[in-house]
Amino acid sequence: MDSKKLINGKSIDLGVCYYPEHWDKSLWAEDLDRMLDAGLGCVRIAEFAWSLIEPREGEYTYEFFDEFLALAQMKGMKVIFCTPTATPPAWLTEKYPETLNRDMEGHPIYHGARRHYNYNSPIYRKLCANIVEKSVSHYAGNPAIVGWQLDNEFNCENSLFYSENDTLAFRSFLQAKYSSLDALNKAWGTVFWNQTYTNWAEVHVPRKTNVGSVNPHLMLDYFRFISDSVCTFAKMQADIIRKYAKPEDFITTNGMFPNIDYQRLRRESLDVLMHDSYPNFAYCLDSYHGDDIMKDRSASRGLSEFRAVSPIFGIMEQQSGANGWNVSMEAPTPRPGQMTLWTMQSIAHGADYVSFFRWRTCTFGTEMYWHGILDYSGRENRRLREIKEISRKVSRMQELAGSLYEAKIGIIKDYDNIWDAQLDRWHARVENLSQDSLFIALQQVHAPFDYVYLENHATPESLHRYKVLFYPHACILTKERVELLEQYVAAGGTLIMGCRTGYKDIYGRCVMDHLPGLASKLSGTDIPEYSLVAPDEGKITADWEGSELEAAVFNDILSPTGQNAHVLATYNGGDYAGAPALIHNRFGIGEVYYFGGSFTPDTVKVFLEKLEIAEPYGNLIRLPESCELAVRVKEGRKYFFVLNYLAQSAKINLTAPVRDLWTQDILCGECELEGYGTIVCRLPESPFGVAAQQTG
Repeated sequence: MDSKKLINGKSIDLGVCYYPEHWDKSLWAEDLDRMLDAGLGCVRIAEFAWSLIEPREGEYTYEFFDEFLALAQMKGMKVIFCTPTATPPAWLTEKYPETLNRDMEGHPIYHGARRHYNYNSPIYRKLCANIVEKSVSHYAGNPAIVGWQLDNEFNCENSLFYSENDTLAFRSFLQAKYSSLDALNKAWGTVFWNQTYTNWAEVHVPRKTNVGSVNPHLMLDYFRFISDSVCTFAKMQADIIRKYAKPEDFITTNGMFPNIDYQRLRRESLDVLMHDSYPNFAYCLDSYHGDDIMKDRSASRGLSEFRAVSPIFGIMEQQSGANGWNVSMEAPTPRPGQMTLWTMQSIAHGADYVSFFRWRTCTFGTEMYWHGILDYSGRENRRLREIKEISRKVSRMQELAGSLYEAKIGIIKDYDNIWDAQLDRWHARVENLSQDSLFIALQQVHAPFDYVYLENHATPESLHRYKVLFYPHACILTKERVELLEQYVAAGGTLIMGCRTGYKDIYGRCVMDHLPGLASKLSGTDIPEYSLVAPDEGKITADWEGSELEAAVFNDILSPTGQNAHVLATYNGGDYAGAPALIHNRFGIGEVYYFGGSFTPDTVKVFLEKLEIAEPYGNLIRLPESCELAVRVKEGRKYFFVLNYLAQSAKINLTAPVRDLWTQDILCGECELEGYGTIVCRLPESPFGVAAQQTG
């Protein structure tokens, strides 16, 4: 078993973010005592505290955190210590302005907020390596420290970088990738609009153009370059930490933001990834959408993304109060029960550590409206009482520690297509709708799912655990990914693909093959024609044996190829009425469905029903759509999480007896779940020692 003191498969733990530099030292002991009394056994500190360790270049003062760590050790409080590189101090950016990031027009992003640096400044990397080395070498031996956080929320606020340092680093990145300008010119199609490069000095990061568009192939490599910059910056810090940290200490970072290959980041630098979960964003006044049926339930989507990187992960920042800055993001205080709901949402999806943001609400600065557990006065309040109740409930769930989320459905992703959809509106229109629809439909039919990344370390075995895989719009395909999918399907898997599959190569260039390109053999499909759905065409549908499929946004006009392919549905209405809309192909002992449109929630549900994978646990539990079902499994034993996201109570029906982990009551038949309520229960074991089986 892992020797680490958190996220070790032995326990589920709670913690809180704390900023000792914000408070008079006279409050520290009382705060730590109150945290421990509430069941919060770990604090994260120091992510914005560079100047407390290096107030001026080359001058180091360790006394502040020495004093706090000594107190934490005495009290028995665990500590996650951060590298402070997210907020370079004023002395640094004044002396070295080249460390500042710039916008696309070349204007500096000045000191005064956070994350104003660029990853590729040589002097910034040198100074960061220095502060990390000085901090870790001094504090690493402290027994209170159990883990280290790199920076804070890489690429938060800004995931684009346009400094001169970035241009120089981008050239080096491209030289290593392409070796010659001839190869780069070919990959980027620079013959178009006379963009051909004859000298590396002519190559820059994206710059403003008169049409608002930059070469799309340059942009795709630029996103890859940003990810590379983050990954190498993180690895530089992680390598230093590993020189000094105790063997049982873990290394992590928090958040998931654009233009980062988190699979690589985890593999190269992290022991575990930590999420920042703020479901209350759904209720921000300036972005609230009353017709968003998911609202705070959408946080489960982000948790699923984290699970794709770390099957068991932590939450570094869990919502505990109203969120908002003085210039944006006004959101209400969590309602009674919502903190418990959101905490259990995180644990349901794989979190074995949950740290609330934050202990005390800061009385000054940009985040003075971003509330923590305690308000400005620090008095006892409802939220603290709810935290104590959460702690009591978590103490009764310890047998869940180390269990894994169970899903038989996967949604395939890869970074090439994620980044391409950020810069290509045609791709974005189909991708965004389908990703939203898959999440909504799978939630509503209580079918747990995983995101599955096709990256260089993916194997056929990693796909075989899924009965069905959706790969909605693999616009960019490679031979390696297709071979992996062929092995999955040939062995008995079911793959569902949507329009625009296979029409681009790895550089983002449109291929000259018959579409769907590399997927033609696998899908048994030919696409002689295609079109966006015209705005005056209305709703385009297809009939699949009495079930209506909406073919939204885009229509591939299909034709079956090969003896194992046949048409399941044809378009109704529009210019292509009667043309094939859905092809089924047998491949090995598995099957592929190629759908010519983008997916709506109702269309996804039709696929789930036809393939008999909707309500996969329906023989054990029946739920209304307002409730989420999540399943964790440990040593063959299943645990159900049922989460009600509405203020109104919900009726659920259990067809087999289960044990409520919080009350130890046996539940069976119809039960009422209160508004914002949660049930966590253990399924009974069968006579063969395996938890009651699911259908499907």
